[in-house]
Amino acid sequence: MRRLYHLTLCPRSRKIRLVLGEKRLEAELIEEKTWEKRTDFLRLNPAGDVPVLVEPDGRALCDSAAIFEYLEETGPEPRLLPSDPIDRAEARRLVGWFDGKFNAEVTENLVAERAIKRLSRSGYPDSGKIKAGARAVKQHVEYVGWLAERRRWLAGDALSIADFAAAAHLSCLDFIGDAPWEVSDPAKEWYARVKSRPAFRPLLSDHLPGFSPPDHYADLDF
Repeated sequence: MRRLYHLTLCPRSRKIRLVLGEKRLEAELIEEKTWEKRTDFLRLNPAGDVPVLVEPDGRALCDSAAIFEYLEETGPEPRLLPSDPIDRAEARRLVGWFDGKFNAEVTENLVAERAIKRLSRSGYPDSGKIKAGARAVKQHVEYVGWLAERRRWLAGDALSIADFAAAAHLSCLDFIGDAPWEVSDPAKEWYARVKSRPAFRPLLSDHLPGFSPPDHYADLDF
């Protein structure tokens, strides 16, 4: 069986978990505490980050974008990149938006400060970064709502990797109680549709010692 080295509150890991679930591909999940810098893990990925997908024959694939492209090209339906070139470019743009801009402005300032520092025992949260993340996340959720009002899914008419990239980041924030759903009903309704998919159920069952997600985190009709 293939193995996926992941971190529970790593959005890029969650994105690949969603892709595997949507394509009904089985994988053994291995929680990797990247801050420990295990030698065996560094042999798989010298960059030392997750996710890392290891195929049954031992080949390791690193970087969530590369892993997704591999699964999209070799895995079963459904396809998570649109068939139209323009829509396909838009899906990739949005993945870049969430894994790049959103990650830098929100995830690193909220999830990393509030949760990862605590898990890795690497210091106290930086209040300045938390305030910056709290300001930025409202603008990003409003943007998700703007997209959701104009399209059936974020990148167009069909569910795509863009939806999973966005939902992966937002689910991490939701887990720690920092997703401001009150700022946009369309964003909240879109997220409810994504998290109601069977592929999302394992994420809603995630647990971390010392953390208690809000009651609505696992509620499909929140």
